[in-house]
Order: sequence, then C-alpha cells, then structure tokens
Amino acid sequence: MLILISPAKTLKENITKNVPERTFPDFLTEAEILANTLKKYNPAKLQKLMDINRGLAELNADRFARWSLPFTAENSWPSLLMFNGEVYNGLKADTLSIKDLAYAQEHLRILSGLYGVLRPLDCMQAYRLEMGTKLKVGRKKDLYAFWGEKLTEKINNELDTHKEKVIINLASTEYFSAINTKKIKSRILTCTFKEERNGKLQFVTIYGKKARGLMTRFIIKNKIEKPEDLKHFEEEGYFYNDRASKENDWVFSR
Repeated sequence: MLILISPAKTLKENITKNVPERTFPDFLTEAEILANTLKKYNPAKLQKLMDINRGLAELNADRFARWSLPFTAENSWPSLLMFNGEVYNGLKADTLSIKDLAYAQEHLRILSGLYGVLRPLDCMQAYRLEMGTKLKVGRKKDLYAFWGEKLTEKINNELDTHKEKVIINLASTEYFSAINTKKIKSRILTCTFKEERNGKLQFVTIYGKKARGLMTRFIIKNKIEKPEDLKHFEEEGYFYNDRASKENDWVFSR
C-alpha cells in the first residue's frame, strides 16, 4: 500500500530532529536539470512564471541560485520535516517516532514539481515549483510532460514490492494529475474530506487539506496495511460516510 500526498508551498529549514536514516531523491539528475533551468530566471521573470509576489520571487530566485549537488547534512534536510502547509499541520511529522518514520519511509510518497517524488527521509534543498507551473524544459512543454511517464513507472515499480497493491490518493488534483492513471497497474483509492453545511457536503480547502494530513498520520501511527482499516478513521469528528462513498472514492465527513 502506497500513500500519495502533495508538497507544501511553505517550508521549514535547519531541521534538528533525529531521523533513522538520510536518503536521497531518485530523480536528482532530473531535479538538477529543472534547477539549472530556473537559475536562468531573474526575480521578475520568476514572478511572472509562478504568479507570485515580488518577495517570494526574490526568495526563490535566491534558492535556485544556491541549489547545488551534492546534498549534505549541512545544505539539505528530510522532506517530510521541511514541508509546512495545512497537510503537514495535520500530519505533525516532527512528533512521529523513529518506528513511525521507518513505516512512512516504506509507505508514504510526496509528489513534487522539482523532485518528482520524494520518500519522507529523502533530503532536499528549499524550493518552490508547483506541478502546474508552465515551465518548458527542452522539448517538454510543462512539468506534466516532463514528469508523467517517469512518475507512473516509478509508482508501478514501487507497488510491485508491496503485498497490498493499492494507492491511497491523498494528493491534490494538481499533483495527482502528473501520474498517468491509465497505466497504473493497481487499485487507486481516493479519500475526500467534506463538511456538512445546510444538509449538503462541501469540500472546504483549509479543512480538507488538514484532514489529508490527519489521515496520513492515522495510517502511519497505526501501521495500516489494508485499505478497509481506513474506515476506522475518526480524527477531529470525521467519519467514513458510506452513503456518499463509491467503490474507489471514499468520503469522510463531519
């Protein structure tokens, strides 16, 4: 069973938490190609490409200028501990035990515009590059074209080593769309988290994102191996909504 989540736009740096091991992304060669492409963008050009404000453009132009190999303990940190958005507020990675992190290393993958896919303990350098960014790289018109087949093949290969060949999709549409689902050889189970408002179920972004992190943490802490056990998730008032769910699209509501 493999859990997929999205990265976050905001980051923590200079991580001090001890981890069981430090690993490195499988697609560092590709990441270097992308980083070198973005080194050519000045802040004004980066601001336009990413549709961000001037301050963020200057910050990320500096990040790409400093991005370099090899990754060391002084210039890179475990990805799961660096990301700092709503999903990660729910996940609370800095409170996970060594055993939890070891389980996450085997079962959790973070999709990334720069690194393709990251294991929790894969070290990375700070960046911002959303999967939906219209960045042309060589003959590839955007990041979906750049990563699509690589990510699909990688996920299939990873699932070959798992007893339960199931993807638990907790990623956003923007990131999960980078995978060619028609070529995925396993079951894909998507979990969505909704709020009941005036008798209707609605997806509220800030709550839905945090709930993805809560579910990820629930799976990690309980070392879940079978999809059916996800139905026991009841964090912060959510429950499995059988009436709103379909075979491979499960809704948790509150």
